Amino acid sequence: MSDLLERLRRRGWRMTSQRRVVAEVLDGDHVHLTADEVHALAADRLPEISRATVYNALGELVALGEVAEVSTDGRAKRYDPNAHHPHHHLVCSGCGLIRDVHPAGNPLSDLPAGERFGFSVSGAEITYRGLCPSCAA
Repeated sequence: MSDLLERLRRRGWRMTSQRRVVAEVLDGDHVHLTADEVHALAADRLPEISRATVYNALGELVALGEVAEVSTDGRAKRYDPNAHHPHHHLVCSGCGLIRDVHPAGNPLSDLPAGERFGFSVSGAEITYRGLCPSCAA
């Protein structure tokens, strides 16, 4: 489970019922929902929540650095609550399913000096692609 709700409490993020339900929907491992999926799940819990409120809450969470936007292959942006936990992504080329992965090794040290072109490298985003078991069947 991600620690999104606890991080937001520590930051003093004003937790209205609408914001709380958005955070609750996002909280968890391997959660990479689109804004529309967040809205649908939030509306199941709080029927009066508007799409605009969901988009505003997502924008605030991204601006705070508590949720990361993930874009793959021109598909809809997805929202990842594990912004504070180093990980990479495994993406299904068929259905777009995204899973968090934690391979061994350090991608920053794996980049040879000759391939840095003078950059002071501070981060790496690695996306592994393939077919999930359902799409491969």
